[in-house]
Amino acid sequence: MKRIVLFCLLILTISSSVHSQSSKDPRRDKLIGNLLKSALESYHFRGIKINDDVSNKAFQQYIKKIDFSKQYLTVDDVKSLEVFKSQMDDQMVTGDFQLIDRTLQLMKKRVAFAETLRKESFKKQFDFNGLEKVELDPDKRVFAKDENQLKENWVLFFKQATLSRYLSIIEEQENLKKSKKNGGKDIKDQKKLKALKGEKLLSDAEMRAKAHEVVTNRFKKIFDQLAKQDRDDMSENFYNAVAAVYDPHTTYMPPKKKEDFDIDITGKLEGIGAVLQEDGSYIKVVQIVPGGPAWRQKELETDDVILAVAQGKGEAVDLTDMKVDDAVRYIRGKKGTEVKLTVKKVDGTRKVISIIRDEIEVAASFAKSSVLQMNGSDVKVGYIQLPKFYRDFENSSVNCTDDVRKELERVKKAGVGAVILDLRNNGGGALEDARLMSGLFIDKGPIVQVKNHMGQIDVLEDDEAGLVYDGPLIVLINRFSASASEILAGAMQDYGRGIVVGGDFSHGKGTVQAVLNLNQGPLLSMFGPTMGALKVTIQKFYRVTGASTQYKGVTPDIILPDPFSYLESREKDLEYSLPWDQIGAQKYSKWSKHNYNLMSLKERSTSRVKESPRFQKINKSVDFLMKRKNDTSIVLNLKQLQTEEAKNKKIVEEFKLEEEEKNLLVSSFEDSLKAHDNLKAIDTKKWKKDFEQRKDEWVKTLRQDVILTETMQIAQDMVKQVKK
Repeated sequence: MKRIVLFCLLILTISSSVHSQSSKDPRRDKLIGNLLKSALESYHFRGIKINDDVSNKAFQQYIKKIDFSKQYLTVDDVKSLEVFKSQMDDQMVTGDFQLIDRTLQLMKKRVAFAETLRKESFKKQFDFNGLEKVELDPDKRVFAKDENQLKENWVLFFKQATLSRYLSIIEEQENLKKSKKNGGKDIKDQKKLKALKGEKLLSDAEMRAKAHEVVTNRFKKIFDQLAKQDRDDMSENFYNAVAAVYDPHTTYMPPKKKEDFDIDITGKLEGIGAVLQEDGSYIKVVQIVPGGPAWRQKELETDDVILAVAQGKGEAVDLTDMKVDDAVRYIRGKKGTEVKLTVKKVDGTRKVISIIRDEIEVAASFAKSSVLQMNGSDVKVGYIQLPKFYRDFENSSVNCTDDVRKELERVKKAGVGAVILDLRNNGGGALEDARLMSGLFIDKGPIVQVKNHMGQIDVLEDDEAGLVYDGPLIVLINRFSASASEILAGAMQDYGRGIVVGGDFSHGKGTVQAVLNLNQGPLLSMFGPTMGALKVTIQKFYRVTGASTQYKGVTPDIILPDPFSYLESREKDLEYSLPWDQIGAQKYSKWSKHNYNLMSLKERSTSRVKESPRFQKINKSVDFLMKRKNDTSIVLNLKQLQTEEAKNKKIVEEFKLEEEEKNLLVSSFEDSLKAHDNLKAIDTKKWKKDFEQRKDEWVKTLRQDVILTETMQIAQDMVKQVKK
C-alpha cells in the first residue's frame, strides 16, 4: 500500500456493478473489507473512522446503489434491510456480510416478480390515449407500500418505456422520410447514401410493434442480468456505499473496473470521446473529451441523456436501466464505424446523433491561438485556447506550458495589446503545468498550497525569474473549468495579475486522488489478481490567500450570463463533497505594473450585455430550461407528448446562437492550428483539404461565441485604461 500514484485531476469515475467471477473464499471477503477500512481511515483527507455513524450514512447510499430508481423494493423490503444499517462497519471487519446475503435473496425475489409482470404486461400492446402520469425523477418517488402498488408501478414503467421508444422510432422515421424525399442531399458519405435507398419506411402499426418488441426484450435482458448478480456485485455496492460517505471521488474498483480505469487514463480506447455516468435509470453525458469525435461533431452535449444506441444500420438498443459499464460496451467500437445515439436534451426534445468512432485527436486538445480585432478598432487582442492541462510524462517536450509560451510569443509578434487565456471547459490535468504556466505571467512567487490528509502543507512556487508576457490579461472560465484551471485562474486573480471573466463560478474541484493497489505484498498475492484498487482523496488545493478552491471554485471579477447555469454539475452539487475551508495565507507581491478601474469595466460590460440580443437569448433560454428541468413527471398520452415536444423544439430553435459576429476579425491562426501536425506522416492532399475545413470551423466558432465577443470588448476597455 506504500506505492501511491498521484493524479492532479481524474475524470469522475462511475460507480456501478461489474460482473466478475464470484469468489466464495470468506478469507478474501474479510481481507478486502479490512484493507479498505484501513486505507480509508489512514489515507483519506477527512480522517474519519468507519463507525456506526458512517455505517448509517453508508446504508442510505447502499439502498441507492441497489435500487436507485425505487422500482424493485417495497417499504417493508427496505425495513428488513435496515436491521443492518449500523452494522456495515462491523461486517467489514468480521467478513460476515449478512447485509449482502439478505440483499441477494431479496433482489432475486423482486427481479423474478418483475419478470413475471413483464410477461403479463407485454401480451398486448399498450394504449397511449390515457392520462396516467409517471414521475421520472427518482428523488421525487417513494418506495411502493406493498406488492400491489409495486405491480401498478411496473406496468406504468413498462408503458412509459414503450412510449418513449415509440416516439424515438417516429422521429427516426421522420428523418428517414426527409432524407429520401430530398434524395439524400444531407448525406455526404457515399456508403450511407447507397444504404438509404434500401431502408424501408415503417407503417404506424409496424412502429408500435417494433417499440413493443424492443422494450420487452430490453427488460428481459435487464432482469436476466440482475438475476445473475452474485456476492462480488453486491460487495462492490457495499464497499462503494461506504466510500461515498467520504467523498464522491473516492471509489473501490474491483479487478475489471481497475483494468478499464487503467485503459481510460492511458487514452488507448477508440470510441466517441464522452464521459458517461448513471443518473437514476438513465445514462447521462457528464463530459465531452477535447479532441474526440463527439467534440468535433458538436451535437452531443453535457447533460444529454442517451436513451438508445444503434450500430450503423442496426437496431437501436435501449439503454434505460442499463449499467454504465454495459452501456459503454455498446457505444465503444472500432475506429471508422458509425454509432447512432438517440438522446434526450435538457429541454425534453429527442435527437438522433450519428458519430463516426475514432481515436481522440490529441492535437485537437493542444493550445491554439489567434489574433482578434473588432472592425473599426485599432486594438489587437491575442486569444489562446487551452482545452486541458496536458503533459506527456514520458516525453517531457510535449506539454501545455511550452505550447502556451510559443503561442504567447506568436501573438506578441503580431503586436497585441492584451491577451485572453480561455480555460472554459478545461477540466484540469497536470498540476505541474498550473504552476509553470502561472510563471509565464508573473515573475516569482507561490502559486498554490497543497494540504494532505495528515495536515501537512506543501507550497508550490514559480521559482524561475522573469516572465513571458506582462501586458493586460484576461482569464476566461466557466462552470466546467476545474482543478488546474482553477489554480491558475485563482493565482492570477489573487496577484491582481489579470481579470477573471466568466459565469457565476468555476467547477470547484480542489481535491487530489491517489490509486492504491490492494494486491501489493506476498500475503495478498496468494489470492491472485482479485483484490482490485481504491481511488481515494488524499489532498486538497488552497490558493495563496489560504482559501480553498474546493466547493466554491473561483468567482470571476466580471460575471457574464452563463448558458449552462441551469445545470447542477458543480462539485457542490455532489453529495458528500468536501467542504470549503481556509488555511494560512502565503506572502506574495501583488502585481503593480497595470491597475484597472474594475468598477468601470463592470459597468461598461453590464451595459453591453443588457443591450445584446444574443445575451438576451441566453437569459431566456436559461429561464426556459430551468422550468423544463423541474418538470419531471410526464403524462403517458401520445398526442399530448408530441404536442409538447413540437412546442419545445420550436422554442429551442429560437434560442439557438448560430449567428456570427461579422465585426470580429480573426487572423494569425494558421501556424498555430498546424503546430502539432506531423506533415510527413499524412496524405498531403487530404491534409490540405482537412486544414481548410479546420480553418473555416475555427473562425466560425469564434465568431459565434457571444461570451468571447464580450470578453474582447472588456479587453479593449482594459487596453484603453492602460494607455490613459
